[in-house]
Amino acid sequence: MSPGKRKSSEDRRADILSATLDLAFEVGPDHVTTGMIARRLGLTQPAIYKHFPNKEHIWQAATEAVCAQIGENARQGIQPGQTPVDVLRGLVLGHLSLIAAIPALPEIMVTRDPSGRLSETRRAILAEITVFRTAMARWFELAQAAGQIRTELRPDDGGMLLFGIIQSLVLRLIVTRDATMLVDDGARLLDLQFSLFTHKGHDA
Repeated sequence: MSPGKRKSSEDRRADILSATLDLAFEVGPDHVTTGMIARRLGLTQPAIYKHFPNKEHIWQAATEAVCAQIGENARQGIQPGQTPVDVLRGLVLGHLSLIAAIPALPEIMVTRDPSGRLSETRRAILAEITVFRTAMARWFELAQAAGQIRTELRPDDGGMLLFGIIQSLVLRLIVTRDATMLVDDGARLLDLQFSLFTHKGHDA
């Protein structure tokens, strides 16, 4: 953007949502205020209210944006010509990339919420993640049909084990506050998990 050029309303709204999610990771979703958002962006609170009438509307828009990105990530993980295992890898690594970009996502899901203000946000995100996990189980089943994964494993269990990689790395993120290694570590753990999916114990 050239010096002195004012941002469009759409760009400013995007900045507000981004700042909200950044602050949610830094201080906790329930502690974010419009004053914090305004200071982060170098704006006044009335400037924030030009785009969102209150904090609840900010969270509603942020929720819609996050849910859209979860859905888009799931769609991008499925590319023409890929094997089912390739798709599964793309789904897991794509979701880890999304969390690395929006580390507030797990914070929103696990933080205490005595006021209940995050209830709708959580329900919406959980619904998207449920669709995501269902897709993983389906692609696991397709990988079995293609002979890429041994068939005695239950698809639901396989999907749960793959999603467990995400959950374990998310737990580390919550503790360490460091999202930089999510994708690299996820790729390594996926290689290990898929090797176990194809290894037949009775052959050992």
